[in-house]
Amino acid sequence: MSDSDSPSSTPPAPKAFVLGAGLGTRLRPLTNDLPKPLVPFVGRPLITWAFDHLLGIGVDRFVVNTHHIPGAYDDAFPTGSYRDCPIDFRFEPILLETAGGIANVRDLLDGNAPFVVYNGDILTDISLQPALDHHRASDDMVTLVLRSTGANRNVSFDAATGQVTDMRETLGRGKPEHQFTGIYIVDPAFLAHLEPGKKESVVPIFLKLIETENTIGGVVSDDGYWLDLGERESYLDAHALVLGDKPFVHETATVHPNAQILGASSIGPNCQIGEGAVVEASVLWDRVSVTPGTTLSRCIVRSDREVTGQHSAEDL
Repeated sequence: MSDSDSPSSTPPAPKAFVLGAGLGTRLRPLTNDLPKPLVPFVGRPLITWAFDHLLGIGVDRFVVNTHHIPGAYDDAFPTGSYRDCPIDFRFEPILLETAGGIANVRDLLDGNAPFVVYNGDILTDISLQPALDHHRASDDMVTLVLRSTGANRNVSFDAATGQVTDMRETLGRGKPEHQFTGIYIVDPAFLAHLEPGKKESVVPIFLKLIETENTIGGVVSDDGYWLDLGERESYLDAHALVLGDKPFVHETATVHPNAQILGASSIGPNCQIGEGAVVEASVLWDRVSVTPGTTLSRCIVRSDREVTGQHSAEDL
């Protein structure tokens, strides 16, 4: 047995494929300006929260697919890295869905070690290390990170065997009591089941492997929070969850002493808040100017806008 095969040797650091190519249609008009994973969250791109989460389990390189406004990724990451961790971007001229997206970046993934797939439009701090450890110790081709709570519990999971037995009640195997988080650990052998260039969801492939090889495992992570920031209300509610009642004001923002920033508001870089303005439970992206006396309540203001007047529950 070589040193690399020794059970005591340190496993190689995983890479992560973060899905960044979606159109974000449910968040329009916010995603008219940016890809959904680059929408600001507490003063920085949402995708960087995923990056930080993945760095916590030792990921040493990111792969991101792009489609909608691809140049925005170059603007957000001009050095092609995040916290000294390289990022490889791969443009998809035609959206390939999840399985097609993975196949399209297979040359950027390590062919000898498991990699992590992570939806770029979720916000979560759940434990990922147990899933990675389980995957490394098992013979599973894929290990799904699951929750036993949530509004979309459509995964059947056998806790005794650690196996996923069904998804979306397709195979009639077990009661759907778990929610798929959009995070999974993948063995390179899975790539052989993908067809390059084919537009394809990953779920039918999972179902085929459940039915024929029983190699789709699962780990339940019920700690922390898990949020899909697909709509404006969930986007604002996520700020409330993370911030509580304490607003975030970026260090480069300017707030007049007589202005009020209330609730779970987020004031982005280089914003200017004028005298007598009131900003409550609202999110301001970059370089927003709020004129004196303006009132905002549960509003989202995109970058480089000047806002005046009274606004409630508006995307500006």
